[in-house]
Amino acid sequence: MSLLGIAAIVAIIIMFLSSAIKIVREYERGVIFRLGRLVGAKGPGLFFIIPIVDKMVKVDLRTITLDVPPQEVITRDNVPVHVNAVVYFRVMNPTDAVVQVMDFIEATRQISMTTLRSVLGKVELDEILSEREKLNQELQRIIDEHTDPWGIKVITVEIKDVKIPQEMQRAIARQAEAERERRSKIINAEGELQAAEKLRQAAEIMQRSPGALQLRYLQTLSEIATENATTVVFPVPIDLLSALRGMGASEPRE
Repeated sequence: MSLLGIAAIVAIIIMFLSSAIKIVREYERGVIFRLGRLVGAKGPGLFFIIPIVDKMVKVDLRTITLDVPPQEVITRDNVPVHVNAVVYFRVMNPTDAVVQVMDFIEATRQISMTTLRSVLGKVELDEILSEREKLNQELQRIIDEHTDPWGIKVITVEIKDVKIPQEMQRAIARQAEAERERRSKIINAEGELQAAEKLRQAAEIMQRSPGALQLRYLQTLSEIATENATTVVFPVPIDLLSALRGMGASEPRE
């Protein structure tokens, strides 16, 4: 046998071995098809397949981050909004991910877009803005139900951004301002009510104890008197004025 023939045989053997030896990483699995029939999933590590007869498809088992493009949604209260989201999922059954669906990533993207429009179209704008956590859980549950036959587990779904028209933004701002003004008026009214109640209680105490009223007068004088004051305001009891007025009315006229 010539050297050329030996070299050809060695090259064929090397090509055969390179086609037969497969290495799958820790986060991957190799789905094996033999003559078109499913054999199973192998890995991780090194294993052999039959060249030409076997065909292997690698599937990544790591968590995949899927960006859902912005979707135009008409809410239940007829407000147009643009909403996008992000979906985190991973392949739990690599065999189903290859056999049951052609492209599991694109299929998950499409079902996520459809579910996002369907769910948000049934709620009002206020719910989208204030109850996002509940909507995230609802989206995750529905998408996971659709992708479960494909061997895919949806871990979480998060609504990223909600864009509303400028006119609606101004209306929401006016509504928020009116709400703050309403709360301010309520707080002021409650403060006036509490102050009036305290004044009523103080008046009742002073009415029962005349000495308390005199002490209050003296305290008021100490508060208004300063070192350089040129004017002293002295509060005169109303009872004293009434008594003096009564004395003047009782004196006989000449």
